[in-house]
Amino acid sequence: MADPLDRPIWTALTTRQAHLAEGDAHARRYLPDVSSFTASRDDGEASLAALARLAEPGGTMLFLQACPIVLPPQLVERQTAEAVQMVAEAPFPAIDDPRVERLGLADAEAMLALAELAKPGPFTLKAQSFGAFWGVKEEGRLIAMAGERLKLPGITELSGLATHPDRQGEGLGKLLFNFVAGQISARGEAVFLHAYAWNETAIQLYERLGFRLRCAMNVAFVEPRLP
Repeated sequence: MADPLDRPIWTALTTRQAHLAEGDAHARRYLPDVSSFTASRDDGEASLAALARLAEPGGTMLFLQACPIVLPPQLVERQTAEAVQMVAEAPFPAIDDPRVERLGLADAEAMLALAELAKPGPFTLKAQSFGAFWGVKEEGRLIAMAGERLKLPGITELSGLATHPDRQGEGLGKLLFNFVAGQISARGEAVFLHAYAWNETAIQLYERLGFRLRCAMNVAFVEPRLP
């Protein structure tokens, strides 16, 4: 039996984040204004047909899974990449730091602007739909953030880690990483994350912070095939 983490998007969209999903019992995606993440239950004929129905003209679908990505003929890969999935080996302690504050809807535009500078991965104005985000501000300006993304039973993904290019090297990223991991652990959940396979620096950092490599992951940005 496949591990739920092998298809984390599908697992999230059929469990803890089902309220953010559109689709059916064979394929689902997040609401387009939340994320382009898409997944199918399996590679069967019914699932591939359901994927094709989810495609929007001019839209992009983002796949992330351990097994090879199989698509119906109506869809085509525009960009692919290799990633890794990592899981925390132990709970993180909850920490308290006066610099860290919970971000809200009023911070959405500043969060998107920071994400566009730091490029932590796919990010939208509605990223907070996934879960909580925390940040560090200086004179009202957001300079670092991190939060939660995919939520599966008993485990939550740490994501959106971003520090303004002018403030890197000050330990803000590590602070928020540990803070968010501690918040997840405090709920009795495990912590996991994803990183591009080429980003050896980040992977080595995560290993030092207590994460182990679980498996390789496939990434694909997919679009409807042109007539």
